[in-house]
Amino acid sequence: METLRFKAKGHPAIRATHPTTLEITREDRLTPRGDCIVAVSSEYAAASLPEKLKRLIRKDGSTVLLELEVEGLRFTVKGEGGSRLTLTHPTDLVARKSSHVCPRTLMIHADKAAVDMPRVMVEALKHEPTILVSIKVKA
Repeated sequence: METLRFKAKGHPAIRATHPTTLEITREDRLTPRGDCIVAVSSEYAAASLPEKLKRLIRKDGSTVLLELEVEGLRFTVKGEGGSRLTLTHPTDLVARKSSHVCPRTLMIHADKAAVDMPRVMVEALKHEPTILVSIKVKA
């Protein structure tokens, strides 16, 4: 299993109410429309992921785990990689419950979305803490 660990930050405008996606962005600002965003100021986006990790994510049948940890709270999303993923977006990483693929897509058929994040964790994110992010891939 290949693992990448990095940091992102919370933001006062995080709502985490989107029912089908969850997003991490390198951007440092967030508007109310960004209801899928759960972390900003990320050290990584799709395009900047290490090539070895991208190769594993792009293997059909691979399993991708995205784990967020903040203030002792942990939230994990499990989904699928695949050969249709391009991982070329310069600012975003998106976990999707659907099979839709675009340059931002990190995983498809995810078992959770932003709305599934525990509300106590969402409230913690609003205080702009550092978030520890892990992406783990099993090909």
